[in-house]
Amino acid sequence: MPQHLTCLALVVPDYDEAIAYYTGTLGFDLIEDTPRGNDKRWVLVAPPGARETRLLLAKAASPEQHARIGDQTGGRVFLFLETDDFWRDHRRLLERGVEFLEAPRVEDYGTVAVFRDRYGNRWDLLQCAA
Repeated sequence: MPQHLTCLALVVPDYDEAIAYYTGTLGFDLIEDTPRGNDKRWVLVAPPGARETRLLLAKAASPEQHARIGDQTGGRVFLFLETDDFWRDHRRLLERGVEFLEAPRVEDYGTVAVFRDRYGNRWDLLQCAA
């Protein structure tokens, strides 16, 4: 039986603020927002056209979880957003106020630039080489 990753949990301080950022600024689709009781919700967002992997926006529920917001990987790039048109999406993200940490660069594997989301998580915007 084939397997795939269905979602990755991303710890955030507030559901509605995170939904607004990921849908409004990054342009993701809101896939699901279902109340689960006790101030918890099942919130899934994904880039347009994503078929399998989604982000589960998980509201921090303890001081330890709050301490991890924006730094779930110890400062390494955490998420990789692949695009079919790097320059279009780079320009769009800049126009929406996304902070890029470096100038775009061309590597043997493709065109890439690291950006930081609202919470400090590092992402690669990436267009793979043909």
